[in-house]
Amino acid sequence: MRHAVLDGLGRFGGEDRSFVQAAASRGRRAAALGLVGTILMLGGAATQASPGPEQPESASPVETGPTVRPVAAWTAFCARSPSECTVDTAEPARIHMTTALWRTLGSVNRRVNARIKPITDQAHWGVVDRWDYPDDGFGDCEDYQLLKRRMLVERGLPRRALRMTVVIDDIGEGHAVLMVRTDRGDYILDNKTSVVLSWRNTGYTYIKREGQDGTAWVSLNGGDSPVATANR
Repeated sequence: MRHAVLDGLGRFGGEDRSFVQAAASRGRRAAALGLVGTILMLGGAATQASPGPEQPESASPVETGPTVRPVAAWTAFCARSPSECTVDTAEPARIHMTTALWRTLGSVNRRVNARIKPITDQAHWGVVDRWDYPDDGFGDCEDYQLLKRRMLVERGLPRRALRMTVVIDDIGEGHAVLMVRTDRGDYILDNKTSVVLSWRNTGYTYIKREGQDGTAWVSLNGGDSPVATANR
């Protein structure tokens, strides 16, 4: 096709030849743009068809041990907000993992992490450790997780399956995360990352978490308890 067009140009005069050359050039550009548009459209369709993992890989649950006392700041939080600390045993202890649940966990985790500005309790409240909602836009680790739990409960998830958890983090400090207990394993919402991870993939040492049958907490993997969760 290209050879036939160029060969035909020899039969025209200079002005006509320029016109045909320009027309041919425009035709080539239009064809090229059409090809690029098709490629981009197909690429976009392929991207939309592959949004990423719809659900996480299955992960084993954390091994629990005997009951232990909660962090003192948690006890003080419960005195201020008792409804947040009661355990309704009629609720399921684990949530059925679905694509919708997985997307909700990721969305809430990212949203809170982006919204709240980190600050230590000492700078925020003038005390070493205080658990509270970051309603003023500032908070440390446990405050992030309390807000995430409240948002998830507002979306219909059972509080009993959303357990505040104390760990030793990657820099050796006490740290609070939110453990979501599901029929595919235990997953962690954390202010240090916007990726929801299985508890094994966080690299943390798990110490204790809220119990699911009463106000007492339970030990995890036989860990010793830190005095406070002072990590931002």
